[in-house]
Amino acid sequence: MHNISSSTKFDFDEWANLAKEDPDAFENKRQQMIQDVLDKSSPKIRRRMEGLQWQIDQVRATSTNPMASCLKISQMMWDKTIGEDGLVDHLKQLTDPSQIRDTSSQARRSATIMDLKDRLNKDKD
Repeated sequence: MHNISSSTKFDFDEWANLAKEDPDAFENKRQQMIQDVLDKSSPKIRRRMEGLQWQIDQVRATSTNPMASCLKISQMMWDKTIGEDGLVDHLKQLTDPSQIRDTSSQARRSATIMDLKDRLNKDKD
């Protein structure tokens, strides 16, 4: 049986060896380590982290091979960093308040309210 140390130091060679020699043990250990991180996270961010892990798991499950999975996950990270409403946008908002966009209130202000009773009465005439 393979023993991956439980310390916070990540030993790439140790993990690579486990993946090569016992893929099932590697996958079990990988899932356990992810769960450990989620369990230790604050309730404030845990739900978001679980959602992000779910997205990653779905990419892995639907990709044709590990390299395709890696490329898609890498693109997800870049999108969350430099994409619209990503990390860079949020950092800009911290340093320049004029960059703040409130898209939820903009959508509400642009709505048209229709009186359906009047419309129904016009259709009957």
